[in-house]
Amino acid sequence: MLETASGVSARGIGVFRAGLWKPRTRPGAFEGVGNKGIPMMQQVQSVTGLKVATEVANAAHAQAALQAGFDVVWIGARTTANPFAVQEIAHVLQGTDIPVFVKNPLNPDVELWVGAIERLLESDIRKVGAIHRGFSLYEKNLFRNPPMWQIPIELRRRMPQLPMLCDPSHIAGKRELLQQVAQKAMDLNFDGLMIETHCNPAAALSDPQQQITPEALHQMLQNLVIRHLEADGADNTTLEELRSQISCLDNEMLALLHKRMTFVKAIGQYKKKHNITILQPQRWNEIITTGLHTGGQMELSEAFINNLFKAIHDESISTQTRVMNQPEQAQEE
Repeated sequence: MLETASGVSARGIGVFRAGLWKPRTRPGAFEGVGNKGIPMMQQVQSVTGLKVATEVANAAHAQAALQAGFDVVWIGARTTANPFAVQEIAHVLQGTDIPVFVKNPLNPDVELWVGAIERLLESDIRKVGAIHRGFSLYEKNLFRNPPMWQIPIELRRRMPQLPMLCDPSHIAGKRELLQQVAQKAMDLNFDGLMIETHCNPAAALSDPQQQITPEALHQMLQNLVIRHLEADGADNTTLEELRSQISCLDNEMLALLHKRMTFVKAIGQYKKKHNITILQPQRWNEIITTGLHTGGQMELSEAFINNLFKAIHDESISTQTRVMNQPEQAQEE
């Protein structure tokens, strides 16, 4: 720990994180060294001057971290999904100045994430932030925990003043993917990064494949391109003109979708009159196949076309379901 801490401290890193208590999926996996790691963390503080951070999964962890004088704590993905555990942690930390970060829940549910953050804010915890660590999905993916960037973007839309970090290590699961995830986070205006670092990753007690040395961390950070919300001292007229054109196109697109839904309602009424099922698999296959072909010619990604037409199809199904369930109007005598 001291070797790793000294390595990151020498390269300008300000906070050292270590998981004393590590919730694991199955028993028998390394679950952290527990309370006996507290003196180690305090030694890191005194020797290197680094602030120290750890995960707290219950009230006892939070109390121990406070009493030990830790500088930062975070609530892990599994705990975020448990309102009772979050509330108990909030009670322990109530009224303190210690920064508390909340990782997103394992499943892609922004409401759970928001709810956990609100519990802390309502407990008069003054310094609250969020950590995006990706989501657990059943299907295989390039990433260990696919980022699904639209969810942290939605969280930031709702809570624009909330500091937000990204955890590329848990998202990537492999050190060779860290750079691209970290750069994406910076491009999306995240406020910082939480990256797993070890002086000898091969000897790490958990997740060695996603850890990098302090030297590699320094090089990765040097390679990051840090962007700004606005161009410094530049005339933003061109940008505003482009945004204005996009707004016009958005309005046109919404008008077209509204027009499309009027036809969807008419189809629903026809199906109801002739007792036809709402879902027509062959027709849906034709729509998505044609959409993918046409979208590909327009250089639109397959994932985008799939998501777009799935959203439209889901709304069409819902609209026709409402039409089907509407009671017949009583005939005038």
